[in-house]
Amino acid sequence: MLSHIHSRGLSGIDGFPVCVETDISNGMPLFDIVGLPDAAVKEAKERVRSAIKNTGFRFPAKHIVINLAPAAQRKEGSGYDLPIALSILTATEQIYAGELDNSAFFGELSLDGSVQSIQGVLPMVISAYKQGFTDMFVPAENADEAAVIEGVNIYPVESLKALCDHFCGINKIPIHKIDLTDYFAANAANMLDFCDVKGQENVKRALEIAAAGNHNILLIGSPGTGKTMLAQRMPSILPDLTFDESLEVTKIHSIAGLLPKDEPLILHRPFRSPHHTISSSGLSGGGSVPKPGELSLAHNGILFLDELPEFHRDTLEALRQPLEDGIVTISRVSATLTYPCNIMLIASMNPCKCGYFGDNRRQCTCTPRQVNQYRSRISGPLLDRIDIQVEVPNVDYKDLSSQTKGETSAEIKKRVDRTRKIQIERYKDFNIYSNSQLDAGMLQKFCVLDSEADAILKAAFDNLGLSARAHSRILKVARTIADIEESENITSAHIAEAIQYRSLDRKYFE
Repeated sequence: MLSHIHSRGLSGIDGFPVCVETDISNGMPLFDIVGLPDAAVKEAKERVRSAIKNTGFRFPAKHIVINLAPAAQRKEGSGYDLPIALSILTATEQIYAGELDNSAFFGELSLDGSVQSIQGVLPMVISAYKQGFTDMFVPAENADEAAVIEGVNIYPVESLKALCDHFCGINKIPIHKIDLTDYFAANAANMLDFCDVKGQENVKRALEIAAAGNHNILLIGSPGTGKTMLAQRMPSILPDLTFDESLEVTKIHSIAGLLPKDEPLILHRPFRSPHHTISSSGLSGGGSVPKPGELSLAHNGILFLDELPEFHRDTLEALRQPLEDGIVTISRVSATLTYPCNIMLIASMNPCKCGYFGDNRRQCTCTPRQVNQYRSRISGPLLDRIDIQVEVPNVDYKDLSSQTKGETSAEIKKRVDRTRKIQIERYKDFNIYSNSQLDAGMLQKFCVLDSEADAILKAAFDNLGLSARAHSRILKVARTIADIEESENITSAHIAEAIQYRSLDRKYFE
């Protein structure tokens, strides 16, 4: 007796087809699972055996062979329990499931036959839908997550018995649907607002430019100047996620097991702020079964590294290639996986170990050697990849005591949205959407300077000892400043302001 049940596995953020083939024959009672199963899949034998018995069905005392095809690709996780159990029941003709060519099954079984939630349901459902499957049987707890895909019939399965009753016509499982308008109607009312920040108008301007062009930014200042406070408000001025971007972010969080139960679709851009003790694997991703790290969890959002020099050197160096490429590749013996990490990096740091070098209110207690050692923790190549470097000064008492509210995030966001639309329209034929993504050829096309602007940039290049990468970053930032002002051409004023945001290269890292 032979049966075939369709399911899905995960490779990175994408699913791949898995066919659960079951052969039951006479002979010594044996239960084998083949097809490169990991430990969790092998343990499915005991879970499936108990679930079938405790559901009221007979577990065959025969030679059972389960093949997870394709046999050359490693299978991981507990999500194959439900299709394995269903395959055994159909092979022994204890139930007749009918035609299942358009159906896919996912779920972990408890010993009593109840179906438990699993990680990565959304990317598996998307993969199955792209290959023509229309009926998805998923754990009830994952039903909302799976139902965000239109055109798919989602059947929430509470238990193995409920699934069998569905196919036997005893009690049909209703198709699960959600109204996404309820989720999109959720406003960013709980977001922190820039109007709560007193003073720091020059820093707010730099952050607006960073948001408008998706540029990386470094905030340097003494303790208590508001660096973290400013960074935490950045999500409130970023453009809203598109539906496709929401799906990408949700897929990554689903795979990592970080998707909130009451939030089937992530609607706001991620803001990840790992502690400085994080390892390079925790940042870029890894493990024996590679999982996304903080870089990928911040995809389409913000990665905030507070106290940048306190991070381990190898952790910071792991940022360099992902910041350039927008992807992170993890190689292990079992597989090589690629996760997306199109992020905006926001970093903050003190100017020295004690934090008060150059402070106009407190005296620095560090020796020149200690100051240099502290700054040298950030390499030149990493600093080159940060487009904007801005100093965060102390706030005057007059500003702190003022009852006047500053400009709101909503007002800033309007300008950011308008600027992003300009860029999307300009680059619609180039498969990019922001100035930060311009390559060398595009810089020559879209960042043409007049003689005055070129002279200013040449003087800065020579005097500040800038690298070729820093030169490109200045042009990109100047292009964004021009877009904010709705100027088709980059003027000398735009270049001068962009250079101002690189002057800390000279001041702190000479």
